[in-house]
Amino acid sequence: MQPSEGIRISEERTDLAQEIDAALTRTLRQSQPQAINGSFVLAARKSDRTLVGGLTGTTSYGWLLVKTLWVSEEQRGSGIGRQLMQRAEEKARHVGCHGAWLDTSSPQAMAFYRRLGYEIFGQLENGADQHPAGHRRWFLRKAL
Repeated sequence: MQPSEGIRISEERTDLAQEIDAALTRTLRQSQPQAINGSFVLAARKSDRTLVGGLTGTTSYGWLLVKTLWVSEEQRGSGIGRQLMQRAEEKARHVGCHGAWLDTSSPQAMAFYRRLGYEIFGQLENGADQHPAGHRRWFLRKAL
């Protein structure tokens, strides 16, 4: 299928994602009842401002979507990941979210989220003839 005449599809810088998300939210507000929708970024930093962890999330339709959670190798197991998740869930509750969801392809991360009370509600898995063979992505949710 060809785009409309005069329209060109191209790959762009990743920071354009925020602009696209905002445009979609504005469009949805016009046609569907909304809760408080928004995006946020949480950062964990050392006293010297070195980034050691972070979380990005969005809220819409009463759900928190945890898009990204990262903790530096040297800080894993220190509780930073748990603190970031707790702060994100608090922010979500504050704007009226009733649930949270996320996805991961890391078995270690999946176990971490399960310890925080998340449950698996879906899974994608590559077949033996697909690359990488046997790769899995778990989708998890939690009631807030």
